Amino acid sequence: MEVTEGDVGTVRAFNRFYTGVIGVLGEGHVRTPYSLTEARVIFELAQRDDTEVLDLRRDLGLDAGYLSRMLTRFEADGLVARERSPGDARRQVARLTPHGREVFAMLDERSVTEIRGLLDGLPAGDRRRLLAAMRTIHDVLGDRPRGRDGDVVLRPLRPGDLGWVVERNGALYDVECGWDRTYEALVAKVVADYVHDHDPERENAWIAESGGVRLGGVFCVRRDDDVAQLRLLHVEPEARGLGVGGALVGECVRFAAGAGYTEMMLWTTALQRPAHRVYERAGFVLEEEEPPAERFGDVVHGQVWRKKL
Repeated sequence: MEVTEGDVGTVRAFNRFYTGVIGVLGEGHVRTPYSLTEARVIFELAQRDDTEVLDLRRDLGLDAGYLSRMLTRFEADGLVARERSPGDARRQVARLTPHGREVFAMLDERSVTEIRGLLDGLPAGDRRRLLAAMRTIHDVLGDRPRGRDGDVVLRPLRPGDLGWVVERNGALYDVECGWDRTYEALVAKVVADYVHDHDPERENAWIAESGGVRLGGVFCVRRDDDVAQLRLLHVEPEARGLGVGGALVGECVRFAAGAGYTEMMLWTTALQRPAHRVYERAGFVLEEEEPPAERFGDVVHGQVWRKKL
């Protein structure tokens, strides 16, 4: 997808706005004599006893001359001590002095206080949205690992989840399958029926979440007294391959068995091959292939999968 001028403008507008929020453009970071870059260098030096200057420069992407002048100023102020590396005389090592660690503690405390003040002023819902958006930016642009053991949790529905399920299913199937708005309308009807005729003893739904970010969802609904139906399984593209789909299907199967159903079924299409592998691993068997039919602005080959419980 081509990057548009509007896309660039959105990022630039956000950067201008957020630098104002956190005070980057002020004379000193968190009301101190140190710029944001200087505070970041002090923070990195505080993470270990000794830091090779070359590693520090590479990690922060700083110009060698700029960093050298900064460390010279820190040394003159009694914040930093520098010496040659014991293992390689060509390399220089820097460390914070006791006074430097006092300055770090002051910077750290003031930063925490300012951020806490920012978050305390927000309603709980807005705070969750803000933190989720920040985690998303970090995940997309950074290198924080995803999908570690215990990182993904399955939780019950919360306010706002039903609308999210409809929106994400509509958007994803438009992009990945080319389906039109009639599919999104079907999803909305499934969700509405779940709410209107909900039997909490025999129906349930789950959202997969990591760090406050929703990664997917699934519904278990009553087909008849003996058969449960798995519906609306979806996994966000960035979470695929992490076992999220298998966890959602597994939870759905366990609930159905515990609710007294003797069988579980699902309807899908021949297009959803990655989902087929998830179903197969969970013990589902393809039992029926429907003739091609026009649905959702496409020619769809429907399939029915079943599993004995």
